[in-house]
Amino acid sequence: MPKQISLFNTATRTVEVFKPITPGEVGIYCCGPTVYNYAHIGNLRTYVFEDVLRRTFDAIGYKVNHVMNITDVGHLQSDADDGDDKMLLASKREQKSPWDIAEFYTKEFFRHSEALGVVKPHIVCKATDHIQEMIDMVEQLVAKGFAYEANGNVYFEVSKFDDYTKFANLQLDAQQATERVEKDENKRDQADFCLWFSQSKYPNQIMKWDSPWGVGFPGWHIECSAMSRKYLGDRFDIHCGGIDHIPVHHTNEIAQSDCCHGHQTVNLWMHGAFLTVDSGKMSKSAGGFLTVDRLTEENFAPLAYRYLILTAHYRSELKFSFDALESAQNAYQGLLEKIQEWRSGDVIDINEDSETLREYKQKFWQAMCEDLHTPSALTVVWSVVKDKHLNNSEKLHLVTDFDRALGLELAKVDRGDLSEHEQTLMEQRKLARDNKQWAESDRLRDELLALGITLKDSKNGMEWTRVKK
Repeated sequence: MPKQISLFNTATRTVEVFKPITPGEVGIYCCGPTVYNYAHIGNLRTYVFEDVLRRTFDAIGYKVNHVMNITDVGHLQSDADDGDDKMLLASKREQKSPWDIAEFYTKEFFRHSEALGVVKPHIVCKATDHIQEMIDMVEQLVAKGFAYEANGNVYFEVSKFDDYTKFANLQLDAQQATERVEKDENKRDQADFCLWFSQSKYPNQIMKWDSPWGVGFPGWHIECSAMSRKYLGDRFDIHCGGIDHIPVHHTNEIAQSDCCHGHQTVNLWMHGAFLTVDSGKMSKSAGGFLTVDRLTEENFAPLAYRYLILTAHYRSELKFSFDALESAQNAYQGLLEKIQEWRSGDVIDINEDSETLREYKQKFWQAMCEDLHTPSALTVVWSVVKDKHLNNSEKLHLVTDFDRALGLELAKVDRGDLSEHEQTLMEQRKLARDNKQWAESDRLRDELLALGITLKDSKNGMEWTRVKK
């Protein structure tokens, strides 16, 4: 297995050999969800990519420190300091406190992530638990002359950071006030961005804290800079997110972090591409977005969606359709059935150092260590499945080894026998389908899915596979 991994660095726009700050270790910071609504499947594609990155580092022997934030305050509708706070809007929409909103959607985010096989980060840090760290960082930026206070607000002065436009190849004219973003008279330049709001144009903000500049709330961008510094230090290896973070959020993070620390903070930046549908990029603002629960309602296993994600490289746009998901589910189901078949046969001693096994492992891990090329890695998986010269024990060994990076939970596949309760649920669902009671059929399917049983309805009846919880 290769110990060297090459990754695409957004900052340099090249694939680079990864060089850890501390040999054998990697610190990864990932921008987490803003917990004002459900994460849609486009959002979750990014978290699957980051999970594959973490798993690959784990598999090739690195000690990983994976940190992710939860944004539960301070994220305005527009990344460019415009609109109401998203938590406030959700609070009005659901008639709940922002704290209750944040708690509910945080739990839902992790429920959906777990369903997709995403391993929970080692550290999950909430913005509302780190207000003092944000204030401390803002004070440092003011003291160093990179930020200024105006009418109770504190702004980062973009002109003080010479490399501001470099990361995203920005044209600052495009950052000026437009008809969609109201001009802020407090700013020295409209490209400046807010670090702290006290006397803001958003008087309805509910979540506020004391600060040296008045009672208020942090800007969104300062959150990640403050929390990544606390848990990974003022230099760390990798920062991840979606490509939509490049022009504003990550550009601003680089400016405030590098100016505060006096040096480059992040060695390598990685970004996942969009999931698109016929109408374009999936977004919550457009309404009608798809969630993991919607996929299960349509009789798709969440891990089938993960399989679909893996069929495209993380930097390539992935076009979603239910037809594509159905094809992915059929392939994933076929893989599960092969695993069950191999497990049910005789166990044969294998030589892990055989030339054939070593060649397959080399091909798979080479694909994963060349910028996480999951489509090529899946090709290797299916080559193993179809290889007539490998026995079932060898195939099982290889595919479950590969799954340490893919995260399709293949090692948990266990046909076993249905319990009496599970058998009853299966019979009830068959009866519901025969009687065209579709709502009841869906309810029973979801109940079986919660027990780890994935169903596939075909002309031959219900086929099922168990993945241990």
